[in-house]
Amino acid sequence: MFKVGDNAVYPAHGVAVVKRIEEKDVGGKKKKFYVLQVVDNQMTIMVPTDNVASVGLRGIISNKDVKTVYDILKERNVKIDHTTWNRRYREYMEKIKTGSIFEIAEVLRNLFLLRHSKDLSFGERKMLDQAKHLLVKEISLAKKSNEELVEQEIQTIFAS
Repeated sequence: MFKVGDNAVYPAHGVAVVKRIEEKDVGGKKKKFYVLQVVDNQMTIMVPTDNVASVGLRGIISNKDVKTVYDILKERNVKIDHTTWNRRYREYMEKIKTGSIFEIAEVLRNLFLLRHSKDLSFGERKMLDQAKHLLVKEISLAKKSNEELVEQEIQTIFAS
């Protein structure tokens, strides 16, 4: 259960703030909704409170989870999918849509490693940027740190 003012992660859109909790009449029944505002683009999303799990809405990760994300990013002994770019794109987009910070970290790592062996398609470059942005935003909130510092930490991981 989220409260007004809480941060939450909405899959594929990133961090959002719970602006209010509203009750609406839907098909003759009263339903409660979280009214979320996505931090990046100010988009408003309404999520039924009883649908939170099915849409994948979740709280910000813990500090312990940040270490796990960094461990995923550091892993280099992974099999990179060398199928066609559009198949890879669909597979990675599905991972991003889960909203799992760990899946998003895998996408970022895999695209970064792939970039060293071949040119990424336009869509893959955009996806790399999106995955990095989603990670930076959430990790900076989890660590109570600024985004520039988190981005530098991620760059350092990939520089090694």
